[in-house]
Amino acid sequence: MSGPRTTALALWVGLLSGPLAAQVTTAPALGPAPRLVVPAVQRFALPNGLRVEVVERHEVPLVQAALRVRGGGRLDGNMPGLATFTADMLDEGVAGRDAFALAAELESLGAQLRTTASWETFALDVNAPTRTFGRALGVLADVALRPSFASTDVNRQRQLRLARLLQARDEPEDVARLVLVRTVYGEGHPYHQPLTGDSAATVALDSATVRDFWARAADPRRATLYLVGDVTPAAARQLATQAFGGWKPPSAPVPLAPPTSVAEAPRPATHLVLVDKPGAVQSVIIIGAPGVARTSPDYPAIMVMSTLLGGSFSSRLNDILREQKGFTYGARATYQWRPVPGPFVAMASVRTDVTDSSLAIFFQEFTRLRTEPVTPVELERARQYLVLGTLADFEADAQVAEQLTSLDEFGLPLATLPAELDAMRRVTVAEVQRATEAHLDPAHLSVVVVGDLATIRPSIERLGLGPIEVRDVEGR
Repeated sequence: MSGPRTTALALWVGLLSGPLAAQVTTAPALGPAPRLVVPAVQRFALPNGLRVEVVERHEVPLVQAALRVRGGGRLDGNMPGLATFTADMLDEGVAGRDAFALAAELESLGAQLRTTASWETFALDVNAPTRTFGRALGVLADVALRPSFASTDVNRQRQLRLARLLQARDEPEDVARLVLVRTVYGEGHPYHQPLTGDSAATVALDSATVRDFWARAADPRRATLYLVGDVTPAAARQLATQAFGGWKPPSAPVPLAPPTSVAEAPRPATHLVLVDKPGAVQSVIIIGAPGVARTSPDYPAIMVMSTLLGGSFSSRLNDILREQKGFTYGARATYQWRPVPGPFVAMASVRTDVTDSSLAIFFQEFTRLRTEPVTPVELERARQYLVLGTLADFEADAQVAEQLTSLDEFGLPLATLPAELDAMRRVTVAEVQRATEAHLDPAHLSVVVVGDLATIRPSIERLGLGPIEVRDVEGR
């Protein structure tokens, strides 16, 4: 039976078999990426030492405030996890309001609040409409300067953290990351301990410990307030003074050693650490080594190299292990940039029966980057990926604030980014190969595999990658 629908279908099939079919399967040519123009940053300081940086963006009536206090996990000392636990506690109760009252107040202001800690900083953020931003910034100041740290809240959060730490012991990826950092960074290095701590340190956390730690860590002389959005410098000065002008430096601040005082982590010969997960249908492979300083002159070439290797969906590792072989849902590789150089990490979760084959592919690609020039198409794709991704990082106020804060950790101004992007655009095939030879040596890597050792160990041993040892889920 024929009719309008049958005729339309026949016409559509005819179009697909004609010239249109070639058009829809041909990717458009990628034009040059636009240049990044960073916004102007205006700076001033309060008498107590708090630095303030302001970026005006009046397109929408919103303002983002980002308070950063240097310290973070590097202040943990012999109590790993103290910094992140303290940061999590900041918004549990402030100035006579419990967490529920605080959440209700923020909701009435149309504001969003977040408190976290990284290895290097405490981060307190609030975003609000322009008309309520002054009050929202006051809430942020209460959270930073007048947290309650009530015993009942500390006890509850301590139990929740203990439960999460116990749960992480059953998560192969969490186990693999923990064992890797304890393998790459030895005792005494700030990164040897996990940022969220361990059960032994968490059990010892109480209200008095957290309160004393924050009183000595919260120092306006180590802090910067970033204000980005619909705000003028004059209004920013008034708001910052009103909210944080009374912040007094602690009489005995927690010592903050400079990053240069941390010794460079050693690079032993390639070795393997296996963690048993009986009956696992997947193996988690994670490979790492001490990384590179963010201020290295090789930074642009390293970024292009790591993007080619495992920093995007079309990267070599993901293309081979996922698209060509079907061994994994995803493979990746990256350098973690920190003032004390963070690790290089490459990882994937693969089927148990292809664990050895996947390991061989990782090392094959590490070596190939060192010995064979990358193709011009790969090189251009990686350069464009980095440039376009950075451009996208300036769309929202929170993203601009994040760029400011991350660069400040390394003492770099915002104007650094356009210069670095220009350098990435100019990275050559030879520079990629040279950066790989200098910073990614297959003969000096730590390899951690979490999986069913009864099944995977014999075939891993036959690869001959290096000596093998077995550790428990905490890297011991």
